[in-house]
Amino acid sequence: MANIKSAKKRIDVIKTRTDRNKAIKSRVKTYIKKVDAAIAAGDKAAAQAALLDATSEIDKATSKGVFHKNTASRKVSRLTLAVNKLA
Repeated sequence: MANIKSAKKRIDVIKTRTDRNKAIKSRVKTYIKKVDAAIAAGDKAAAQAALLDATSEIDKATSKGVFHKNTASRKVSRLTLAVNKLA
């Protein structure tokens, strides 16, 4: 355990940031699951609507520094490709 005041503060800050990042990542995963569920059901309209929401959440997470921009781009690209394969 840290003895120095600044080190104790850093531990508190890191915990706060970790909790925030976990919540954001969990939220993104939930939206991705909604897209996957719509794809599995074969409902293209619902999949496109869910894709729009998921893309928005991924972009928000990226702007907050939770995801790297290339990771976000890859996630959006894969989801979009999967939705576009529905006929």
